[in-house]
Amino acid sequence: MTHIWLRAEQRPNEDRAGLTPEGARALIEKGFRLSVEESRTRILDIEGYRAAGAAIVAENSWPEAPEEAIIFGLKELPEDGTPLRHRHIMFGHAYKGQPAGQELLKRFRSGGGTLYDLEYLVDETGRRVAAFGYWAGYAGAAVSLMCWAAQQQGTLCPPVGAYPDKEALLSDLSERLTPYDRQLPRAIVIGAKGRVGTGASDLCAEMGCDVTKWDMAETASGGPFPEIAEHEIFVNSILAMPGTPVFVPVEMADGPRKLTVIGDVACDPTSDFSPIKVYDRTTSWAAPALRVRDTPPLDVMAIDNLPSMLPKESSEDYAAQLLPSLLTLDALDAGVWGRAKAEFDKHMEALA
Repeated sequence: MTHIWLRAEQRPNEDRAGLTPEGARALIEKGFRLSVEESRTRILDIEGYRAAGAAIVAENSWPEAPEEAIIFGLKELPEDGTPLRHRHIMFGHAYKGQPAGQELLKRFRSGGGTLYDLEYLVDETGRRVAAFGYWAGYAGAAVSLMCWAAQQQGTLCPPVGAYPDKEALLSDLSERLTPYDRQLPRAIVIGAKGRVGTGASDLCAEMGCDVTKWDMAETASGGPFPEIAEHEIFVNSILAMPGTPVFVPVEMADGPRKLTVIGDVACDPTSDFSPIKVYDRTTSWAAPALRVRDTPPLDVMAIDNLPSMLPKESSEDYAAQLLPSLLTLDALDAGVWGRAKAEFDKHMEALA
């Protein structure tokens, strides 16, 4: 019997879940064994999982889970260096040269475990089977507008937090932008046809901002792209990968520009392929904006768990996309899981 262990998220400000109680019921009805950790932060009530028939276990008890259990979470594990002996499903952020990712892979090598990276669960055409993209883009554009509003007052964006739903977010953002409703910024979204870009474009449009939507055709030349500097806000919705053009080189930040806010929703500054070269670290809920130039100001917003600002919508959306693949976990050597395992093996072979 395939045993799935839904762990509590251990990262601060992470309230999402990759499995809903409805999904739990579907897995159990198919014959899976399911253990769900208690969680002080998960947006979805533990009682829903209990009613679905899951075994409820102690928070953060996954290191003692049976050897055969498949540990399922979303964000990264504590960086404590311990060997990882289980099979883990999560976002590893380990395959693009990230220093922390290399350490994670070494932990799998030491423990004999396996990473099934959620970013690399793809169908036969290479398209991801599930993504938080839409709500990442939606929240990322919202925080970018918050950064712009703060600049109008001569300050940096104050701390942000989670909202009970998107209506609460829109209400808060509208209040911040009301003093400037006759001079709202223009935004350019690159990757506008994808999930992230669609979410970012939708949020900007709901706030009444003019949006320039670019995708592969507009960036096929490889750059440079002076048009980006002509917008007050740039939202990057393109994942860093080999061949990605540079959208914001250092010289753009130092030259004449209207650009004052970069929302890097893809948020991979330590990757060798990052298309934004004016910053080198992520930002946080406590400090959303990183000031990289003073006159005129240029702030980068690069929070790497943006969908958790809207944990209810993003959890329900993502879990619905992922469930069909979870229902095939009893065939780990095939389909999306077999492809994810092959990706893991490739990077383990290349590990120093």
